[in-house]
Amino acid sequence: MKGLSLKTYSLFLSIILWGVLIGGVVYSHMVYFPVYLSDLPDSSILVTGKYALHEERFWMTVHPLLVLSLIVTTILNWKFKPRRKLILLSFGVYVLILIVSSLYFIPELIVFRQSAASGISAADWLARANRWQYLSWIRGAFCIIFFVPLLGALTRSESKSEVPQTV
Repeated sequence: MKGLSLKTYSLFLSIILWGVLIGGVVYSHMVYFPVYLSDLPDSSILVTGKYALHEERFWMTVHPLLVLSLIVTTILNWKFKPRRKLILLSFGVYVLILIVSSLYFIPELIVFRQSAASGISAADWLARANRWQYLSWIRGAFCIIFFVPLLGALTRSESKSEVPQTV
């Protein structure tokens, strides 16, 4: 049996990092956001108080690492069309998710953080926060769905002469 190539190791790394991303999405939506966005502006203390949580540290680490790993994985697997197509599909959707996040989700989080200084009623904040969470769950679902093609790339052989082995 031949050892795994750098192409496959890079794909493994991208898959692991995407899994970490999904873990962060699920954790944030099940634990963090329901508390943080439940009673704005009062609950904004979770991100502005003396012991504020700084979830952005996680995201500002995982996103660049995942982007970099996907670029390397795409380059290393470029000659292998079945893998390339699946990697590019996942990567393309991920880029769209990042664009949408930068245009809507992140600016809204900044506004939520500053909610204590606004004159907006708690009921209006709740409606806005609920809409944000609903749309963010949809965004998270896309992260999960488009993880599958990346996993599928592993099942594709690295060359035309190789036949994928089954266990």
